[in-house]
Amino acid sequence: MADEAFVAARIGRPHGLRGEVTVQVHTDDPDSRFVVGATFPTDPAARGPLSLRSVRVHQGTYLLGFEGHPDRSAAEALRGTLLLVADEPEDDPGEGWREEDLLGFAVVTPEGTDLGTVSGLHLRPVQDLLEVRTPRGQVLVPFVDELVPEIDEDARRVVVDPPPGLLELGEDGA
Repeated sequence: MADEAFVAARIGRPHGLRGEVTVQVHTDDPDSRFVVGATFPTDPAARGPLSLRSVRVHQGTYLLGFEGHPDRSAAEALRGTLLLVADEPEDDPGEGWREEDLLGFAVVTPEGTDLGTVSGLHLRPVQDLLEVRTPRGQVLVPFVDELVPEIDEDARRVVVDPPPGLLELGEDGA
């Protein structure tokens, strides 16, 4: 993957018989990125570039169809492919952080107490969420400066300053 590229979406499972696929969206502006005729470099590169022939939203999920992939079997061959965009948008709310940038980073408190590791980044229209794997299970932390005040790329470490009770929510199924 090119250094200047970022992931706009990850292709999921086929939908229907006409070659459409579901996608996990990784961009804050899918309506302007996913337009008929748009072409995306891919990772792995051998599967692309891919040109959009159809775009629609069904029950909140983007369904994309690509030129040269007219049926379910052809669409299945695209599963797991990353759709790339060559330049990062200026107004990215996550300040340019991508899930693949943060996966596996250690998560610590401001005092240095180990909390776990980053296991995901969920991009949401209103608030992005940092997924942290702790010894007691997965927790989601709002990805805002107040709660995630520091990300040290060199040390592969994320500092999380959670309010009391945040890391315990959901651990007992409540």
